[in-house]
Formats: sequence, structure tokens, C-alpha cells
Amino acid sequence: MAASNQRIAVFPGTFDPIHLGHVDLIKRSAALFDRLVVGIGENPEKSAMLTLPQRKALIEKLTAALGNVSVEIYRGLTVTFAQRIGAGVILRGIRHVGDLDFEMRMAVTNRSASGLDTLFIMAAPQHLFLSSSLIKQIAAGGGDVAAMVPPEVLKHLPLPANKKRRQGRGA
Repeated sequence: MAASNQRIAVFPGTFDPIHLGHVDLIKRSAALFDRLVVGIGENPEKSAMLTLPQRKALIEKLTAALGNVSVEIYRGLTVTFAQRIGAGVILRGIRHVGDLDFEMRMAVTNRSASGLDTLFIMAAPQHLFLSSSLIKQIAAGGGDVAAMVPPEVLKHLPLPANKKRRQGRGA
């Protein structure tokens, strides 16, 4: 448990895969808090492209230069996880009105259930169109997602070019 005077936030998500919009929000949020925990939640309703350990390793690599960011995998309710790590706030990125509508309802529910506040951070204009679901769909269809994800992530996506490279190395 952290010192009670630390400002701790949790940025929860499935991050499957993490994209440039997520990375931007993590960097901006890290500047606002003493400690930021990126919480990788398991969502049984979604089929995963990357394993939980893969996602954790990628996010750790992408945030290594940020000394106050840690990455944890959790199961169950986000509010329970946030309370366990001593977070005072849940961070959520907002891209458009549809996000805001859903996230507002979730924030009110979380506040009622746990007393935790939610802080909404607007996505940068260049990232407004990004979503992990869309990236998975494009990648699965053989499309180019290089402008949407960090290069470290691109290597792990099941793209046709990556499959050819892996086969060429005998993997």
C-alpha cells in the first residue's frame, strides 16, 4: 500500500492491443499523479488477440521511461482493484460523445459503489479515431495498422507480413 499522501490513479483497460492513443493518455496522466497504475483487466466477453502477459510486457516496455508508472494485471471489478492499490481516482479516455455517455454512467455507478471518482481525459485530436477493437479488426483482415500502434506492438500482431517473417525464421 502506498503512502496516504500520494496521489495515485489507475488507468484500466484491456489494452488489446495498446495503441498510440493509450500511450499518449498514459504519458499525459503520469504527469498529473505521483503514481499511475495501468491496470490490464480481463474481459471474458472479448476475444483476446494478445495474452495478458504479452500486453503487460509491451506496456512495461512502452512506459519504462516514466518512473511513476507501473503495470498490473487484475481480475474482477475495477473499483476493487483501485481500492486494493490505494488509487483515489480512475482515469478514462474520451474520444467522442458515445464514449462520454457510456463512461458517465460507469463513473456514477463506480462512485456510488466505492466512492471513487473518475477523471475523464480527452484524447488528442490525432487519436480520436483509434480503438483496440478497430485495430484488431483491421489487423485480422490483413490491413496496415502501423500508424495506429507503437512499432513494438506491431511486431506482436498477427499480420500477414509478420507471419511471413516468423515463417522465414523457422518460428
